Amino acid sequence: MWLTAATGETYRFDPGAACLELAHTGGPGYRAVYESLHTPGHLAAWLDGYLHGEPHAGPGLHPPGGVAESVADADAPSGMTGPITATDLSDVIALRDALWGCLDATMGSAPLPGPAVAEINAWARRPAMTWQVTADGRRVRATPVTVAQVLATCATDAVALLTRPAAERLRQCGADDCYLVFLDTSRSERRRWCSMERCGNRAKVATFRNRHRQEMA
Repeated sequence: MWLTAATGETYRFDPGAACLELAHTGGPGYRAVYESLHTPGHLAAWLDGYLHGEPHAGPGLHPPGGVAESVADADAPSGMTGPITATDLSDVIALRDALWGCLDATMGSAPLPGPAVAEINAWARRPAMTWQVTADGRRVRATPVTVAQVLATCATDAVALLTRPAAERLRQCGADDCYLVFLDTSRSERRRWCSMERCGNRAKVATFRNRHRQEMA
């Protein structure tokens, strides 16, 4: 997925799991400053990227004129039923916040919070998105898709992510100022950074500068 830093820099981030693409659109608590789903229109734009393989989220994005003036229903993205409503937005945020509650507990080696587990399980029991085969042997998503199907798919993915052995590979970026969480799918299980082009590169630059200062001392 694509993320936009507070500095305006855009970079690619591979969270390793589909439900983490939803998680990184914002979240409760300190993550609220990264909120990118303020309105049904923002949700429609994210769903379009999610369904077509290029989800995008940014830090505290606000529409012109302020959030309160842009809460009307939005047209559905291609391949979805519509419109995208305020209720859809509320459902998405509820599932996303429940996911963060469970992610934080898992990485902190704490029991999963009951209300968050109930929210995820309720969506996981609903019909998810399905796939079909074309005449030329390609795998394509069955359309049209509903917001409920997207949420059910994310919840099902979350169930797999929060249980072993996947849960043991959950990581937070090694940078002190980065909150991004990912599933380490590397063969060595040693992934450290959210993105080598962002935090990994920043760490290399810092190491180089520190070494240079030491050599010059």
